[in-house]
Amino acid sequence: MDNTPVQNDEISLKDLIIKLKEWYGYLLSQWKIIVLAGIIGAALGLTYSFLKKPIYTATLSFALEDEKSGGGLGGALGLASSFGLDLGGSGGGIFTGSNLTELFKSRSMVEKTLLSPVNLDGKKISLAEMYIENNHWRESWDKNPKLSGIKFLPDADRKLFTRTQDSIMGVMYSNLSKSGLSVGQKDKKISIINIDVSSDNELFAKYFCEALAREVGQFYVETKSKKARMNMAILERQVDSIRRELNGAITGVAVANDNTFNLNPALNVRRAPSARRQVDVQANTAILTELVKQSELAKVTLRKETPLIQVIDRPILPLTKERFGKAKGILLGGILAGFLAVFFLIFKKIFKEVIK
Repeated sequence: MDNTPVQNDEISLKDLIIKLKEWYGYLLSQWKIIVLAGIIGAALGLTYSFLKKPIYTATLSFALEDEKSGGGLGGALGLASSFGLDLGGSGGGIFTGSNLTELFKSRSMVEKTLLSPVNLDGKKISLAEMYIENNHWRESWDKNPKLSGIKFLPDADRKLFTRTQDSIMGVMYSNLSKSGLSVGQKDKKISIINIDVSSDNELFAKYFCEALAREVGQFYVETKSKKARMNMAILERQVDSIRRELNGAITGVAVANDNTFNLNPALNVRRAPSARRQVDVQANTAILTELVKQSELAKVTLRKETPLIQVIDRPILPLTKERFGKAKGILLGGILAGFLAVFFLIFKKIFKEVIK
């Protein structure tokens, strides 16, 4: 039989404690390096706290009132949700619930907002130009002939933008959607939606927040009431058309009557045009009456289909400011640098033991 002893890779608790004491003694002997690294890290954290600009947050809250969603099934669903029951039924509208919050974050709405005009120091510029100036992009663009002449005018036609302008707008949208824009409800049972825009420029945060709410609100109202407005426009065109026909028929009756004035009773065939015109008048009168009634009903329907967006709170200067504090910078910088120094010393010791 083979009596070769089997190697045991398990480490006893005693060996583990001895190993930990060895590492502790090693790190304790290197305390000067760790403390020096912590001091340097604290100094860097303090410097960062001075260089880091404060972040301003503009908050706008609003509520939607849609008559279509009130009462009936919508009221029953609302009552059920108040008891914690989710019966579905929220998919009836394309801009309800989370769909509406995603609309605020969509690239189309953000880019329309960036092209909105604002008055800054007596000049009318777009929010995109304000964003570019705030991030000092022009300083590097002036050195590049392809970028030096690029401008984003207020209310510019987005379809006419060049590929370079599309790329710049894409970068601005990406930066804003990732860290500068937050939209949501504090609670699913509450219909109030909050828009938060964060920026190191206080005025940009305020202007962008208000412009985004305005652009999305206008798009939302137009989309929700689009069918009703189309129906009302068709009815109005039909009313105008029938009214012209009726006026023409009335004129035709008068002309026909003039032509048959003092006509010989034996010549009744001459009275046929007047009779036909009279029938046209009666028919067009009946049609016009019905169309006018339908047109008025369409106006009422349009008012019901048009949702009301009620702004509750607007961003008011001065905005909420979040600053990277000096104490926070010193503490985080010192701890992070100290940990990095410890890891470096551990790695150095292990590396030396391996190459021996």
